[in-house]
Amino acid sequence: MPSLSDCQHILRSVFGYDQFRGEQAAIVEHVCQGGDALVLMPTGGGKSLCYQIPAIARAQAGLGVCLVVSPLIALMHDQVGALHEAGVSAAFLNSTLSHEEAHQIEQALLRGELTLLYAAPERVNNSRFLALLDALAAQGRLGLFAIDEAHCVSQWGHDFRPEYRALTLLHERYPQVPRLALTATADALTREDIVERLQLQDARQFVSSFDRPNIRYTIVEKQTPLQQLLRFVREHEGDSGIVYCQSRRKVESVAEALVEAGYAALPYHAGLDSSVRQHHQDRFLREEGLIMVATIAFGMGIDKPDVRFVAHLDMPKNIEGYYQETGRAGRDGLPAQAWMVYGLADVVQQRRMIDESPASDEFKRVQRGKLDALLGLAEASDCRRVRLLAYFGEESHACGNCDNCLQPPATWDATEAARMLLSTIYRIAQHDGRSFGAGHLMDVVRGKANDKTALYGHDQLSTWGVGQQYSEAQLRSVLRQLLAMGAVAVRGGDFNTLELNDASRPVLRGEVPVLLREPSHPAAARGQRRPARLGAVVKAPVALDSGGLLRYSALKAWRAQVARDHNLPAYVIFHDATLAAIAQRQPQSLGDLEGISGMGSQKLQAYGEAVLHVLEELAQAQ
Repeated sequence: MPSLSDCQHILRSVFGYDQFRGEQAAIVEHVCQGGDALVLMPTGGGKSLCYQIPAIARAQAGLGVCLVVSPLIALMHDQVGALHEAGVSAAFLNSTLSHEEAHQIEQALLRGELTLLYAAPERVNNSRFLALLDALAAQGRLGLFAIDEAHCVSQWGHDFRPEYRALTLLHERYPQVPRLALTATADALTREDIVERLQLQDARQFVSSFDRPNIRYTIVEKQTPLQQLLRFVREHEGDSGIVYCQSRRKVESVAEALVEAGYAALPYHAGLDSSVRQHHQDRFLREEGLIMVATIAFGMGIDKPDVRFVAHLDMPKNIEGYYQETGRAGRDGLPAQAWMVYGLADVVQQRRMIDESPASDEFKRVQRGKLDALLGLAEASDCRRVRLLAYFGEESHACGNCDNCLQPPATWDATEAARMLLSTIYRIAQHDGRSFGAGHLMDVVRGKANDKTALYGHDQLSTWGVGQQYSEAQLRSVLRQLLAMGAVAVRGGDFNTLELNDASRPVLRGEVPVLLREPSHPAAARGQRRPARLGAVVKAPVALDSGGLLRYSALKAWRAQVARDHNLPAYVIFHDATLAAIAQRQPQSLGDLEGISGMGSQKLQAYGEAVLHVLEELAQAQ
């Protein structure tokens, strides 16, 4: 069996890194020795190396090929391209290949010429592919199964895919082959489901810290969302970012608004033609400074390291989705921002979608709990990061790098306001035998006369105007909290009306306190001094003098051309950090390039002379 020292040699010679990070060494050693594992590691934590290095080591030891189950074509393409750049024999089988191309890869697999083979779960489950695996197993040349994005197997996960369930056949059919399941996002319930569904009861679990200290979390109330987004994006001029919206129509309109405001922005959603989606994704991966406006159909497997911000214009369904999506920012470890606006309508909509779904009562109960946890994060007045990590069972302390830590919000006792709102819902139902929406409810509490309140005689209710001292923003905040507590029910249909339920009673009686953060005011927000642009201080990953910045710029231009020639994202050739380290070292020979992080032996051989030539030409031109 391969040893840890064998793996450390692969880490240095193939991938160009001096040492493992965090749990990587323990995971790699365990898997190389034939152990099963469940790995939870945050986006950007180096999950891929946890199976790529054991795959190489086990292949070199004659133990066979590694099958990587991956759900996305784009991810397969880029990872295989990156492995080729590092000198590793890898391939993928998916629908982009012609029959002849797929046949050639199958033959290379049977001849033992591949170290890693990527395939989607749908393909793994078909009889033709299983016949290939049977042939390899008969020859003792199945070395490892790596199941990426393993949360897809769980009904509690944020991106459940039924085809993942059938992957249990890998263990049932080939019990001697070690399995490695990996995910960046899974709470305790989802982890338990992964273990059960993939039969990993005896697997060792490796749970890394979920903390992404380079990401600044900011959550603000939704007031004028598009204008709020434009003000936020203005601080990231020239940066790559992702803006998530809930609907296809909103994706299109926001992308258009960004383009009109002078930004390079593209839409991405399931309603676009597949070739258009692919083209937009390829541009985002290969170009700098693009903003992708997308539904959650975009993102899984996006390895672009220099995404400087992720913005949400609508609230996700749960913390796992939020964490996974925000985790696409700052994969390079440099400062990045996760920014979200949310409002009462988001909460009502998400709650209604859960209540009206055809799912089981147990599933609805779990999803309500997950939504409540996300709303608790949004309404929190203490450290966002502490709340976020606590959801995944991790203790932490105030981070000093979220909006609440940087500008602690004021709080207020909203118990009386909550009682007023609930009492008004009761009085309206008693008066009309029906329910009304949030806007009408707040009008009654604030005593705001209009045609509707007069039409229904609600200006005659005993609760008319009892809450005149509260602003609409305050009452909306209270309603959001009542929805999060489950103390208000949403009746579906066209109007999303509000009703009381059993959980309303203790709040009405004053037995349950309601403490909230003070709502922000649009005018005050507009008057705040803009923070320094993150993009202005992270153009180079390390501090460089003027000469170093010129070298860094020249190397990036050279890398961009190489990436175009190879039809790969630029970061697959070299990461920004590697180029910055080269610019800082000012190498004069191939020997000077050795030891630079990210400069493996294959890349040194393939690109070393070209890098030196770029630097030499620049020096001569100065």
